[in-house]
Amino acid sequence: MSKLYPIGIQNFESLRNDGYLYIDKTRLIYQLVKTGRYYFLSRPRRFGKSLLISTLEAYYQGKKELFEGLAIEQLEKDWKHPILHLDLNIEKYDTPESLDQILNDNLEHWESLYGTRPSEVSFSLRFAGIIQRAYEQTGQRVVILVDEYDKPMLQAIGNEELQK
Repeated sequence: MSKLYPIGIQNFESLRNDGYLYIDKTRLIYQLVKTGRYYFLSRPRRFGKSLLISTLEAYYQGKKELFEGLAIEQLEKDWKHPILHLDLNIEKYDTPESLDQILNDNLEHWESLYGTRPSEVSFSLRFAGIIQRAYEQTGQRVVILVDEYDKPMLQAIGNEELQK
């Protein structure tokens, strides 16, 4: 049975459920998550960063069925962690408020899951509080995934007001 090449597929769950070809890199993903704390991935555009983020999200969500037959299925025992996934690709950053709106929307969603405190008034205080409460509520380290971190900056090129 031939499989389709996953050209333009950026979602691991779709890739696996819809029968696309997947070259198993999960042994490397397992090694990555078990040997470090912080990673900044910078690769050329259209090089699979969003698919990797999606794979990590499915992994940390404990979606074991998506990993059947892959190396990580035999390696991992501790699948589930709280995830804070910030995808900056879903907004068009054409006003100074655009970034604030997407950040606030994500923070409000995470606060609905993990709670908030009245003293957390800035984005950074709210984010730190969410991370702390997610850890306290689950007993698991919090996974923070940021996709398309550079999109707001790239869309501000040539627009001095947005750059500020």
